[in-house]
Amino acid sequence: MLIRTLRTALIALCLPALAHADEPDLDNGRDINGTCAACHGENGQGGKQGEYPRIAGQSAKFIEFTLKSFRARERINLPMFPYTQDRELPDEDIRDIAAYLAAIELPTKPPKFKDSDDALTRLTAMQKVMIIPRVEGDIAAGKAIFEERCTTCHGDDGRGKRIVPMLTGQYTNYLMRQMQSFQAGERPHDEETPGEGVLKGLKEAELQNMLAYITTLQNTEDK
Repeated sequence: MLIRTLRTALIALCLPALAHADEPDLDNGRDINGTCAACHGENGQGGKQGEYPRIAGQSAKFIEFTLKSFRARERINLPMFPYTQDRELPDEDIRDIAAYLAAIELPTKPPKFKDSDDALTRLTAMQKVMIIPRVEGDIAAGKAIFEERCTTCHGDDGRGKRIVPMLTGQYTNYLMRQMQSFQAGERPHDEETPGEGVLKGLKEAELQNMLAYITTLQNTEDK
């Protein structure tokens, strides 16, 4: 009876620890982000010219999926490969950095400051503001293509879900390069045959029209 009681007590003590074992460690994610920040910025906002994508606010599932794809070389990106090897970024770290980045919110409108806010406070707040400039293109035509080919996976608002990335609030230069990579079969997509699928046959002007439309969706992030 005593042994059974002790066993029950031990199980009761262990259950809370087991329940939290798979929960992300955001402090560890913040530490890992120190390496990511060299390219993607302290707030995961990416490069100002789209040379590095925005990763803040992407779903944790998508970030995990992408990092593991880099690590396995299923998606080829030479700068990312050394950072994602097992010895440097095991599954637990991938989970933690994914959760940390997913939780970062980048507003699309400048905040309202108080007269008492000093210069550092204002600068720090403004560094988190993510405003993607409108680009040239036929917005109506771009909307038609986007709704026909993209909303099933990326959603009507372009915010994606699970392992499907958010397009809204992403740098348009970066998005154009990725769409061209999909068309050329250089980056894997959902389709089994490289270069096939939803973007097949679209001309650069049509891709540009979609980008023009996507930039109109950004303000929906704050709603």
